[in-house]
This record gives sequence, C-alpha cells and structure tokens, in this order.
Amino acid sequence: MQIEETTDQMISIVGSGRVGSTLAMILVQRNIDDITLVDVIPKLPEGEALDLSHMAAELGVDVKIKGSNDYSDIRGSDIVVVTAGLARKPDMTRMDLLTKNTGIAKAVSNEVAKYAPDSKLLWVANPLDVLVYVALKTTGFKKGKVFGMGGMLDVSRFKEFLADYLQISRSSISALVIGEHGESMTPVPSYTSVYGIPIKNFLTEQQLDEAVDKTRKVAAEVIAKKGATFYAPANGIARMVEAIHYDKKALLPLCTYLEGEYGVSGLCIGVPAVLGKDGVERIVELKLSEKERQSFDKGVANVKEAISSIQI
Repeated sequence: MQIEETTDQMISIVGSGRVGSTLAMILVQRNIDDITLVDVIPKLPEGEALDLSHMAAELGVDVKIKGSNDYSDIRGSDIVVVTAGLARKPDMTRMDLLTKNTGIAKAVSNEVAKYAPDSKLLWVANPLDVLVYVALKTTGFKKGKVFGMGGMLDVSRFKEFLADYLQISRSSISALVIGEHGESMTPVPSYTSVYGIPIKNFLTEQQLDEAVDKTRKVAAEVIAKKGATFYAPANGIARMVEAIHYDKKALLPLCTYLEGEYGVSGLCIGVPAVLGKDGVERIVELKLSEKERQSFDKGVANVKEAISSIQI
C-alpha cells in the first residue's frame, strides 16, 4: 500500500544545536518535507540551512530548508519540534535543568502558540515530562497536540543492551520503555520480545535486571564521554515526525497528558500511544508487573513533585 503525504506544510525545528541539526539532516535525507530551523544564536540557523541545502542538492532532494532567528518564520508549520534548552552536563540529572529550562519552555511555547497555533508540538528538551506539561498549559493546545520524545530514545538503549546479551540482530527485538524520561524510567520486560517470543524465554531475571539498570544509567555515560547525546535522540524524533506526517497510526512510546489512564491524572509521562496526523490519537493501557508498576509510580511521583515546584 502506498503511503500518501497528508500535508504540504513545513516542519519547524526550534533549536539548531546538535540534536536539532542532526534531526534536520535525517529529515532531509528522508525527503519528508520543507524545514525551517529557528535559533536565538545569530546566523547559526542560516548557516545550518545552507550546509543542509548543499547536501540536499547532491542527494537530489528538493525540500526547501530555511534558517531564521525570527519565530514568525514558523508560521504555517504542521509540526514544530523543540530541541532548544540548556544541555545536561556530566554531573547533572535531567531534573537539575528544571528551573532554567522551564523559563525557556514557556517563552518558546508562547511563540509557537502565536505563530503556529494549528501545529503539533513535539518536545525534546529536559526534564522532558515536566516541560511537555509546561508547553501544554502554556500553549492551551488540545492535549493530543503536545507530546514528548523520551520513550523512543530510551527504547533504543534498552534494545542495544538486550542485543548484546542475546547476540541476535537488533531488528528481531521489540522492546518498550515507559514512565518518566529520567533515572526512574520503566523498561518493560513483560512486553518485550524477540520476534514475538517473550524475552523471558531467552534471558534470566538477573540479566533483565542488569539490562534495565544499564538503560537507566547509560545517558550519563554518553554525556560524560562526548558531552551530549544527539544521534539516537534525533533518530527517535524523526520516527515520530514520520508517523505524524504520513499519518502512520504508529504505536510508539511517548510522553503525553494522562486523564485517568494508568490511574494517573493531571500530568505528562511516557506511555504507549498511537501517533498520527492529528498527534496523539489514543493511549494504550497495559497491565504491568508489580516491579514495573512500582517503577512507573516512582516516576509519576517524581514528575508530580517537579510540577509542584514550578510556576506556570
């Protein structure tokens, strides 16, 4: 079945740093749609747009790529991806970024609401779950139009550790990570499989616990060794952009607002959800094991505490 494009509108990326520019490169390579890069640093987005346009020319890709320091240039966007925010340093948790990035999130969200009120807003900056909530409340958008990337990144890491244990192709592994995008994230072995065969048929409980623990800690290792993580996040964002642009109705782990699902209301956190042209179209509820439920609830408590400490 041929997939048809659903819109002629563009994709805007707020933040032209390593995540934003890598995402733009992936989207150009996949020839998805026109792209506008926005950043507060003078000349940076224009320079990135020129460089990407030269790459597109050699590839024979005809998308238009524009760079700007003016938020009004996101007008008409179907999807706005926000990577802007202070980056996490080696000795910081995602929550350490809370206060400063909350202010950035509010400012960016006001600009998106002003110039791209019909867009879907995909948030990336940390602490993700709290900032998705801030963006939702600041924009006043419908809940399904504001969501975050976290779970897609966490899944990629979980899959890598499982592949190491199993010595099997990564493509054979279907994994799931939900909950807080942070040190209390919830990898879900009970819904993880190898070509449909439950993962517990291949690994011991101790091995699974080790893979879960490594998944929670590896971000800090990457940051300590190279200063930032951007290839894997950008790839996860691109998967989500494709799901929206092509109306794939893809079931993906993402951060969204809950209204009673999983027994939680009034905050944003990672869950499996169907993503299509209208944004988050449906949340899928799963029965978790006792250990998984405890981890998920710990993440909920962390997000609640963080939200209570800020002003929106």
